[in-house]
Amino acid sequence: MSKLIKWLLAIILFASIVCEMPIISAKGETIIINTKSLNVRSGPGLTYPVTGSMKQGERTEVLATSGDWHEIRFGSGTGWVASWLVVSEEAKKLSPRTAISKVSALNIRTEPSLSAAVVGQMNAGEAAVMTGRQGEWASIVLNGVDGWVHTDYITEIQQSENGQAGTAVKPEVQNPEQFTVSVDALNVRKAPGLSSKKVGLIRKGESYAIEEVDGNWVRLALGKKSSGWVYSFHGTLSAKSTAGKTEVAADNKVTVLTNGTNLRSAATTSSAIVTRANAGEKLPVSGEEGEWYKVSLPSGETAFIAKWVVSTGDLAQVEHTPEKKKKARVPGTLKGLTIVVDAGHGGNDRGTTGMQGTDEKLLTLMTAELLSAKLKAAGANVVMTRESDTYISLRKRVSVSHQHGADAFISLHYDANPDTSITGFTTYYTHSHQRSLASSINDGLASTISLRNRGTQPANFLVLRENRQNAVLIELGFLSNPSEERVLTTEMFREQASHGIYQGLLEHFDGN
Repeated sequence: MSKLIKWLLAIILFASIVCEMPIISAKGETIIINTKSLNVRSGPGLTYPVTGSMKQGERTEVLATSGDWHEIRFGSGTGWVASWLVVSEEAKKLSPRTAISKVSALNIRTEPSLSAAVVGQMNAGEAAVMTGRQGEWASIVLNGVDGWVHTDYITEIQQSENGQAGTAVKPEVQNPEQFTVSVDALNVRKAPGLSSKKVGLIRKGESYAIEEVDGNWVRLALGKKSSGWVYSFHGTLSAKSTAGKTEVAADNKVTVLTNGTNLRSAATTSSAIVTRANAGEKLPVSGEEGEWYKVSLPSGETAFIAKWVVSTGDLAQVEHTPEKKKKARVPGTLKGLTIVVDAGHGGNDRGTTGMQGTDEKLLTLMTAELLSAKLKAAGANVVMTRESDTYISLRKRVSVSHQHGADAFISLHYDANPDTSITGFTTYYTHSHQRSLASSINDGLASTISLRNRGTQPANFLVLRENRQNAVLIELGFLSNPSEERVLTTEMFREQASHGIYQGLLEHFDGN
């Protein structure tokens, strides 16, 4: 009898263990891992230790959310994963979507990788059927060609039942009269729909009178009694015509964005400084000369101020961010800090091109996006100088740093040299007060990536030289070296490099 009781107790114990094993419940949101390998951590942040990993395509249940982090079921317990590296299962059930290219000559590749062969290209404004996603890539079908495009350079639009774009909505402008193109090139169509015949092509910066508005589409007067329709998402609508001139405020004044802004005797940075103006001051404009405004001073004199350090109109209200009292930083995090992430190059400035055809401007933007997500997860206020394939002047990038009173300005680049044997990463600084930040970031990178460490070096880059904030410029390896290029274009390298920069920033601010 005692043996029978022991067997019964063993069976009951085994059943209780099996019943307590975690299962995926339909009660919580189910997410799908959206990157090749995702670290699972013990807490909601990059500073918590890694307790395991999950592979792309694996599913799990969300138990709780804290900021940009999800608590999930993992193994026999729980863990935390970054929300920006997963996708909701519900997203897979959405109605068909259209991918619209934001830029001209967007490469369509055979695989979701920068090293994959190019099978075609999309023009700015051109639409393709989106069939799926894999990490930072979208699979599309365009004119019978299947391929992959990078999601940073497309706009995803959910389709309504009649096949028209139904979700991307531009901010309304009352009685718009003018449309200005904001992408490199934009298709003009015969009717307001993506399937309508193309009748022309218009270029970035061109402005046209609006004849009619139909939802998110506008019909433009193209001259000689011709007209055509464009999707309004790819331009700006205005109630007043600005064709043929740079837009200036209605009262013909510009507003200074930062304290201590130089006003010069001529329209060049090498000319003498006449006086300085502070943030919020409004200066009457009497003329323009290239990238400069000629302004009138209270003394009756005239001077020149750069267009990249002022705003026009009432829409761009000045924030005296350098004067704001900063929140105390929480040790071990980046909370209370403002960090400007500068993706090098962009638009018609492609940067260097790798041996396998990699464009630096694309790689810097992808790296900046990932770094931005990590810094935000650590509590930082992150400002990006560009978020798409657009040209931003060097001085405008510096102006962004000044305007936001950046605690750190991080400019991301990839290197090149005629000698293709040269390899490694380098962290640059110009002013002595920038050396400590450069050293910390360089050490952080050295701990996470396996490239040759070329160390910290002084250099005379404009974004460092003219920057009053703590600033560094990082060259994350040589695209001119074929072997190194293959490493630099992988998602794993970007993950490691961005984490190294994050660690360097944390070390720097914890030590200061």
